[in-house]
Amino acid sequence: MSDKLEAYLEEISHFLSGRAEREEILSEIRSHILEKAAEGPGEFTDAAVEKAIAAFGPARKVAEKYLDDRPIIAPAYKRYLFRYTTLLFALHSFLTVFAVVFKKDFILFPLVFMPRLGVIEALMYLPTAFLADLGIVTVVLYFITQSGKDVKLPWPKFAVDLDEIKPPTKSFWLSRIATAVGAVIMLAITDFALFLFAKHHTIFFVNLNWNDPRPLFTPDAGRRLSMIVIAMLATSTMALLAKLLTRSLLVDVVSNVISLALIGLLLRQPLDNLFAVESAERILPKIKFGIKFTLLFIALMITIDLIKNLVVLGRRKLAA
Repeated sequence: MSDKLEAYLEEISHFLSGRAEREEILSEIRSHILEKAAEGPGEFTDAAVEKAIAAFGPARKVAEKYLDDRPIIAPAYKRYLFRYTTLLFALHSFLTVFAVVFKKDFILFPLVFMPRLGVIEALMYLPTAFLADLGIVTVVLYFITQSGKDVKLPWPKFAVDLDEIKPPTKSFWLSRIATAVGAVIMLAITDFALFLFAKHHTIFFVNLNWNDPRPLFTPDAGRRLSMIVIAMLATSTMALLAKLLTRSLLVDVVSNVISLALIGLLLRQPLDNLFAVESAERILPKIKFGIKFTLLFIALMITIDLIKNLVVLGRRKLAA
């Protein structure tokens, strides 16, 4: 038997993993290839077998012909993928906030292992948790599909489903005008912030006396924080300008991801020796807590919006 044929069948076998009738399929493919090789005008040689294999095409495409009727996740269960992932991620998000605020670690096996997290670690943990939740739900739905059984899964409903949402009645031009007004306002704010930064190397001041402005933060801290905040303003401005051209949710997804990264940079800035003005030592811990809590709350809201947009995009992709 040709080594080329055995290697070809072995490659096809890899793509047929999980099929109970795999050996039967491989035997059928082997017979077809040998028959085609024997039909040639010359002798039945390894070269004839290689020519027949080449005519059959790549191993993956041959295997796909036998996999068309066996989806990874049955169409009936595809709607559950993002619904269950959202529920699991909501649980992880709540427990993450709990771990950060109360500085506790706990285990809810096998769903959660939550070590004591800081603010930065929590922001890094949430995207990983979402991917893990998506993977868990995918694996469960995969095994349900492969079992071939009719499993009745619950459908938690907390809001209007995507296919029940009616398109807004707002006219095309009215929505564009509202977006344009928002873009102009954000552009003006961003330009003003850039003007202040170019002139004073900071955008944070104690007073509004432009003849004698007093910076709120020390020079290095004020410069770093100002650059990050200006980048956040520019991100929002660019997102609004992009929405004048397209209503794709990808604009919101990209904007959310960039905003989360910039908030992460803000949270990584040291809070010691931050202020250029004298303040009572006893209120510094409260100020630090207020800054961290505010940024974490904003990050949580952005994360929720990001997950919502990803879920809607995923649902639309599955429905397409």
